[in-house]
Amino acid sequence: MADFGISAGQFVAVIWDKSSPVEALKDLVDKLQALTGDEGRVSVENINQLLQSAHKESSFDIVLSGIIPGSTTLHSADILAEMARILRPGGCLFLKEPVETAVVNNSKVKTASKLCSALTLSGLVEVKELQRESLSPEEIQSVREHLGYHSDSLLSLQITGKKPNFEVGSSSQLKLSIAKKSSGKPAVDPAAAKLWTLSANDMEDESVDLIDSDELLDAEDLKKPDPASLRAPSCGEGKKRKACKNCTCGLAEELEKEKSRDQISSQPKSACGNCYLGDAFRCASCPYLGMPAFKPGEKVLLSDSNLHDA
Repeated sequence: MADFGISAGQFVAVIWDKSSPVEALKDLVDKLQALTGDEGRVSVENINQLLQSAHKESSFDIVLSGIIPGSTTLHSADILAEMARILRPGGCLFLKEPVETAVVNNSKVKTASKLCSALTLSGLVEVKELQRESLSPEEIQSVREHLGYHSDSLLSLQITGKKPNFEVGSSSQLKLSIAKKSSGKPAVDPAAAKLWTLSANDMEDESVDLIDSDELLDAEDLKKPDPASLRAPSCGEGKKRKACKNCTCGLAEELEKEKSRDQISSQPKSACGNCYLGDAFRCASCPYLGMPAFKPGEKVLLSDSNLHDA
């Protein structure tokens, strides 16, 4: 029992399952109560009810699972996480579990490395193996009965892990020693400053040959380009002129203007000159029959249906 480091006044949790012999469980609890004394406490919890238990966070100094002689308990990831939750910071978990030494696909029994990884993923640190031993005949029979697993390559592995010395979700301020930046400007070498400084007096130096920007353009560069030369080659090609989608060469605007001119030229002209006055002054064949009066010179667009009806 000294291997678990249990002393007086500590709170210990013992996890058992259906494979745990009752007499062995009672004997273990009696020994633990003798070690913890009146100030300590020993709680016994079934592994299937652990997730539904009302234990608060950081309730126990030591958690023992599968330690009962003859027990063949398997620990899922949720069970390991719950054990880590109820452990106090710095508390230890001791568990024993049958492990597989052979490579078996889709095995319900973990290997030793996977069991160590599971404890680490549950939030424990300093995970290490304590003891490996062969299963007793009673434990082999228990594996077959309670786990429904048959294998000749099983070992019993006792392992431990420690909860970090802080609670999940706790925070601490980091003390960073950052030197204050100097507010003064860095010193400038006068020789370097003079080398890279260009003043107006330097531009008047006769030894500097300046180029007039206007001389870089010839007469051909100053000519205004022909709009037709700016049009894309594909615009308006073929028998029917049609602007491209998102036209930028001006063909779309040009076709729109031509369409407006055609609509205006296709409007009928008044023979009597009274069409704008209304139906009372219009002749029987007037194309404006049925339309309201309009001002002289105002553009009135007639639809194709009006022209056909007339």
